Amino acid sequence: MAQVKIVTDSTADLPFSITKKLDITVVPLNVHFGNETYRERQDIDEDQFFARLSQSGAQPHTSPPSLGDFQEAYTRLAQLTDSILSIHLSSKLSGTYAAARGARDALRDRCEIVVIDSTLASLGLGFIVTEAARAAQEGQPLEEVARLARGMVLQTHVLFFVDSLEYLQRGGRIGKAQAILGTMLNVKPLFRLDLGEITLYEKVRTRAKATERLYEFVADFPRIEKIAILYSTTPNEAHSLARRVDAFYPMDRIFMGKYGPVLGTHLGPGAMGVVVYEGQD
Repeated sequence: MAQVKIVTDSTADLPFSITKKLDITVVPLNVHFGNETYRERQDIDEDQFFARLSQSGAQPHTSPPSLGDFQEAYTRLAQLTDSILSIHLSSKLSGTYAAARGARDALRDRCEIVVIDSTLASLGLGFIVTEAARAAQEGQPLEEVARLARGMVLQTHVLFFVDSLEYLQRGGRIGKAQAILGTMLNVKPLFRLDLGEITLYEKVRTRAKATERLYEFVADFPRIEKIAILYSTTPNEAHSLARRVDAFYPMDRIFMGKYGPVLGTHLGPGAMGVVVYEGQD
């Protein structure tokens, strides 16, 4: 039986070194500056994006991969395997999951393809993808790898704050938190991904207090298997948080990751967050 092949999208924010080592196929989302289109992490990386964002008057927007992009990826992998697991960004934040399902339906006769809505983003999605890829490399069958991935979804938690609500509001990704926008002057809101949707977690007055809340959020978990700290333009702040977390979780095991251009379009510069995977009994 051929090894299960793993597919995800670029919002998993996984470095190329990891996707290469674990044989993960990444289908990129797109970032648009005016009439220019860039494939995330292929044509533009996070540093190039934030430099462009600060220099350009054009406001970027994003789009999911096309059905054809997924068909191309699945068709190529179907030459190597009869089993594909495709794990993606929350369907409430993007049309990526829908495009993947459409491609799966078009290729039903060629390969067994399971598509999972992670209900997560960034390294929340990335944690699930990497664990699925490791199970696939160990020779686990598609049913077991998919079961592992689904089991991780409700045990993976994402909390973040943004430096400005401007980007979330413009991108229409703020979900149930939309109602509180009018009361957010001089406030640093913290948001949580709740069943795939961005919801308000807490309102605090300063960036320092928001960072403290990230620490407290992580410290409250009685059991932690994985932690990631996400940032873009504030590496010193992120590493300072990691040093504090080292008191109860080894700093050298914390995944320090930059969120990419697609999330950067909606979060803007200066956002920071944490991802906690509790593990399973």
